Amino acid sequence: MSLIQATIRNTETKGQVNILRKKGEVPGIIYGGENANQKISLTKKEVKSLIDKENFLSNVISINLEGKEQQVLPRDIAFDTVSDEPVHIDFLRIVKGSKIILEIPVKFINHDLSPGLKRGGVLNIVRRKVELKCPTENIPKELIVDLNGLDIGSSIKISFIRLPENVTPTIRGRDFVIATVAAPTIVKEPEKPAEAESETVEGEEAAAAESVEKQAEGAAEKNEGSDKTKEEDKSTAEKK
Repeated sequence: MSLIQATIRNTETKGQVNILRKKGEVPGIIYGGENANQKISLTKKEVKSLIDKENFLSNVISINLEGKEQQVLPRDIAFDTVSDEPVHIDFLRIVKGSKIILEIPVKFINHDLSPGLKRGGVLNIVRRKVELKCPTENIPKELIVDLNGLDIGSSIKISFIRLPENVTPTIRGRDFVIATVAAPTIVKEPEKPAEAESETVEGEEAAAAESVEKQAEGAAEKNEGSDKTKEEDKSTAEKK
């Protein structure tokens, strides 16, 4: 469990909060349970270290608030629209015995031990996160799906995953799918129908025959014109 340092802040106005941010601090709040909300301040470095951790919004952390530790869960973080720097963070106080709804990420392991994937199958992921209702003291970091032995056509449902005690999906009444091992998709160019090929050949032959016929007609017309010219020249010579 991560441990971060925080201090109590006494800011009352927006201007005071902005001054705090200019000093490299990120304002935050701890809420939940029977205790009053607590205004806190963390260094930007501490907040960025939280953000960089995988699935930090579903990981319980411990905050040392001026010598007193308490467990909290990051619930929301605001960023500056221009610089994309963190400007505020909310923490939910962990109260033993209470429950919370969270989206828990799904992690797939042993890809190389899946016969289906070895034969070219594809892991089709339907849900990368699953919404669960969890006791605050028993929140899973991730849901593990073991692909060992899964062949093409296998369907991985929520019942396939072993959930921690008292952790239940918010979707009730059906065994919903998390992922499947599907056959590879191969796109083939459709073959040209035999009838279409025949029509194409016939069309090409007809075009060729028509071209030959036109060439023959042109040659005949040329010869006819030449003979006519010779007859006219002969007639003129006889008259002279």
